[in-house]
This record gives sequence, structure tokens and C-alpha cells, in this order.
Amino acid sequence: MFSSVWNFIKRHKKKFIFTGAAVGGVYLLSKYAQKKIKEVQEKEASEYIAQARRQFHFESNQRTCNMTVLSMLPPLREAIVTQLNSESLTAMLKTKPANKLEIWENLKIISFTRTVVAVYSTCMLVVLLRVQLNIIGGYLYLDNSVGKSAASPLTPPDVQQQYLSSIQHLLGDGLTELISRVKTAVQNSLGGVSLKQSLSLLELEQQLIWIRAEVDSGRPLSSYMLADDEEVLADQACGLTEKDLVTIRLLNETRDMLDSPDLSKVLGACLNRGFSRLLDNLAEFFRLPVSDSAPDSLSAVSLPLAKIIPIINGQINSVCSDTPSHFVQDLLLNNQVKEFAAIVYETFSTPQELQK
Repeated sequence: MFSSVWNFIKRHKKKFIFTGAAVGGVYLLSKYAQKKIKEVQEKEASEYIAQARRQFHFESNQRTCNMTVLSMLPPLREAIVTQLNSESLTAMLKTKPANKLEIWENLKIISFTRTVVAVYSTCMLVVLLRVQLNIIGGYLYLDNSVGKSAASPLTPPDVQQQYLSSIQHLLGDGLTELISRVKTAVQNSLGGVSLKQSLSLLELEQQLIWIRAEVDSGRPLSSYMLADDEEVLADQACGLTEKDLVTIRLLNETRDMLDSPDLSKVLGACLNRGFSRLLDNLAEFFRLPVSDSAPDSLSAVSLPLAKIIPIINGQINSVCSDTPSHFVQDLLLNNQVKEFAAIVYETFSTPQELQK
């Protein structure tokens, strides 16, 4: 029996060798495939976790942006009111002075100027802080990434503070220059309009459109948001230490973002929404009584300019409100703002070697 089995094996030896080799090869190939599949799965899981982590960090950063905007609105409002003090003119009118008409004319220009400036500067504040905090947020993500040395952060806390202090340009010199520009536009548009002349909401909207057109036709709006002079940037960084050079680099990166066509579109969208919300607020004062009806209430109701002035004058409290008003929420939740913020964050949270 054993001899017959042995003879069978000898006759089919090559087949057995081939079959054994094939089975062994399939086994090794199977193990190799399993190993590769495991590596791919582990890589995909790692990438998914990293992406989820970055998404969570981004969303947290946007909440920080929103809170920072709200915290900066009171000082912005105070800076505007300080330079465009309509309250002092109102107090003078109560004393029935001899130059009453002159004071009213000044009040007209200042009231419209400070409301228009409030809309512009609030939109600028929202956009500027989105850029700055997402640049910082991107670098912070890299600092906290696995394998990054904590001893050499890309943006140390003192650099962050130094860099973010550049917002003072918008609340200082930039605001002063913006006020001058807007005031000239308001004077050109409303200077010759009598206090007794009645305006409908549509006519008031047209006045705002003319004012905006003149303001936008001047220097780039980004120049009011961040100082663009190299010496000023160096002064803001306060020296030439290693950390100061990092601050200057951050400021230059911010300038590149502010000068981009995409940001101009985002800021334009914010301004359109801001003035639309302003008109919505003003519309409350142009409504007909419920008992009356008109095919077009926007043009059916007109108010003397003298009555519109105090309405316009008080809008700054809604525009620059530190509580979540409809005006501010419209800007913070604007889709174009959020999309641009994501682009900035993506740019600065991606390792440089991956960007090459």
C-alpha cells in the first residue's frame, strides 16, 4: 500500500511541487494584502481623526471670533461717538441758540456720517478679526499638531498679543481717515437738502447709495483696516527682536489677505447686508397706520429731514451693539464670511511642505 502511494507521489511530484508553491504564494500574497489593507485603514482612520480634530478646532476658533467681535464693538462705538459727538449739538439746540439753523445743519452731517461710518467700520471689524484670528488659529493648530515641538511655537502668546494689537489702527488713525472720507461724501450728497424737505424710505435709500458710491470710489477700504506703511508696521512690532520679526511677518500676511480680490467681495457682501439691515431698521419709522393701506408703503410715507436726523443718529446703538443684534448676527453668520474664514484657516493650518 505504501509503495503504491510512494509511486503515485513520484509520478506527480512536479504537480505537488507546483501546487505547494502556488498555495504558499497565495498565502504570502494574502498576508501581504492584509498588511497593506490594514495600513490603508490605519492611514484613513488617522487622516479622519486629524480632519475631525482640525474641523473641531476651526469651529471653536469661529466662536472665538464671534465673541471677540462683540467685545470690540463698545470701544468702536465709543471711538466713533467721540469723534462725531452729536449729543453736544443736541444739548446746544435745547438752549434755543441764535445759530439754531447752523447747528441743525451740522447735526444733519454728523448724524448721517456717524451711522454710515458705524456700518462701514463694523463690517471692517468683522472681516479683519476673521482674517487675523484664523491666521493665528491656523498656526496654533500646527503648534498643537503631533510631532511639533512645544518649545518652538510658531506664534508665542506675546507675539499673538502684539499682532492683534494692530486692530487699534481701525479704532484710531484708520477710523479718523474713514470719518473724513464719509463726511465729505455725506456733505456732497445731503449738504444742499433742506431740513424741511420730506424724504420717503426709497429716497433715503438713494441718498445712502450715493454716499456709498463716493466712499467706495476712493482709496481701498483695506487701508482703513490695517496700516500699510512699512515703517508703521515696524513701529507696531516695536523693535527688531526675533518675536518682533514674527509679528511683522504676520502683519504682512494679513495685508496680503486684505488686499486680495476675494476679501473685497466678502467686505462688499457685508456692506450690502449691513446697509440692507439699516434700511430695515429705518423702515419701522416709515410705516403707515394699520388702518391705512397703500400699494407701495416704501414711497407712500415721507418724513421731513429734520425728523429723520434723530432716527438716523440713534442707529449707531443698533449697529455697534455689543449684544447679539440682528445687524451683527447678519454679519457674523454671513456665508461668504464663513467661507473666506475657512480658506484663511486652511491656508495657515496646512504644513508648508504640503503647500509646495
